[in-house]
Amino acid sequence: MNSERLARWVFALLVIACFAALLLTQRLKHTPPLVASYKLTRVIAPASSGESKEEHIAFKLSKADSVTVTIESSSEKVVATLVRELPVGRYKTISLRWNGHSGTANGYGVLRRADGYTTLVPVNRGPVAAPGEYTVRLSLRKGDRSVPLPRTFKLVGT
Repeated sequence: MNSERLARWVFALLVIACFAALLLTQRLKHTPPLVASYKLTRVIAPASSGESKEEHIAFKLSKADSVTVTIESSSEKVVATLVRELPVGRYKTISLRWNGHSGTANGYGVLRRADGYTTLVPVNRGPVAAPGEYTVRLSLRKGDRSVPLPRTFKLVGT
């Protein structure tokens, strides 16, 4: 009789655990990702003259936060810091350009198109980064989170 009682308790605990897992899964499915959307240029050539000489970065966050945007090499070494603690509104598109130069930006310029679209152009004056694969990383102040964008880009022909 004692083992039957134990089996009932174990079964009840398993049912409760499965129900809790189901609730957690449903919550995770309906929680928006930190980065709602993003766009990157696939290949940049800083030494060229034209559209492909800069990395065009655009992203939206699902929650308002302050963000630091860095460029990392394939070995996860920070090559350039584009902005630090930039306040970003919820679902507001932030557009940046990177000129391929390493180091921390000393301020940034602002490009405004006729349609109101604004792009921040950080001023990085270090040497041009080495050719290779790079990742854009967003570091968010709230929750102390750091998120690499899922896709990399290539820097060629310095």
